[in-house]
Amino acid sequence: MIGTAARFVHQISRPDGFPTAADFAFTEETVPAPGPGQALVENLHLSVDPYMRELMDGGWDLRAPLEGRSIGRVTASRAPGLEEGSLVFHRKGWRTHALVTAEEVRVLPSHRGVPARTYLGVLGGTGLTAYVALTRTARLQPGESVFVSAAAGGVGSAAGQFARLLGAGRVVGSTGSPAKVRRLTEEFGYDAAFDYHDGPVGDLLAEAAPDGVDVFLDNVGGGHLEGAIQGLREFGRIAWIGAIGQYHSARPPAAPRNLFDIVDKSLRLEGVLVRNHRDAQGELEDFLVPHLQAGRVVDAQTVVQGFDGVVDAFLCMLGGSNVGKMVVQVGAE
Repeated sequence: MIGTAARFVHQISRPDGFPTAADFAFTEETVPAPGPGQALVENLHLSVDPYMRELMDGGWDLRAPLEGRSIGRVTASRAPGLEEGSLVFHRKGWRTHALVTAEEVRVLPSHRGVPARTYLGVLGGTGLTAYVALTRTARLQPGESVFVSAAAGGVGSAAGQFARLLGAGRVVGSTGSPAKVRRLTEEFGYDAAFDYHDGPVGDLLAEAAPDGVDVFLDNVGGGHLEGAIQGLREFGRIAWIGAIGQYHSARPPAAPRNLFDIVDKSLRLEGVLVRNHRDAQGELEDFLVPHLQAGRVVDAQTVVQGFDGVVDAFLCMLGGSNVGKMVVQVGAE
């Protein structure tokens, strides 16, 4: 492996609106040998995520290696505790190879029937976000009703299934096509779902949950947040995860026109950042691994094959072409 070519993707320009392939460039250099305390990782699976769109506006340096969740195999090591052949999680994505230290990786446990790439999906940051949003932020109670926006995405497809396992009384999701609506109700634990293109979100939610909802997991913002405030019962909780509806706009959307209903209904709104809940990873695995092994949970992923597809995968994910978590497979486990 040492001496072969390593490939990278760099961001080379700031997008004006929706990103394009022209904002990125593929580069190549010789794979380095690890120095003392380092290990060389060959990446097998790369994650592309909605939060990366915000990083493109200034969080990432231009013409430099990009950040991203990755699963890889240690191919050479001078780092104690990182044995060759180990599968590791790290954050040096958008590249085929990475030099890491033991502090920068997590050696992945092996669970029967659970592939390593699950740690980019329901056992990774995607699943952890859904889990802490339901259990810690919204504090879902058995019998309560849940509404999830962008429900066919990575977090949404996990949240519907988790809510069902946690005893939710009714789970409703919004998504962007009739095909995705069917998958929400047939595969991902949703009792009802709607295509948000079909009308105002508040009206569609009222049809899907005529008695209202207690918990809202928001991945979109804007009109979805306004519609959810309309449909939430008194003392409802909003776990705000993302705002993909405004990531490509130079101007933020107008605030929901019914914000004062948060006061009138005694609602609670709290943001969710998964980095504040790393201590819940073991709790998530204890909860979820038996369900995965028994087939009660689907790790919904859209997998793009080959490193050449990483930019297209990212752009397609931002455009909503994926169902579940978008992952790029670079090599075999």
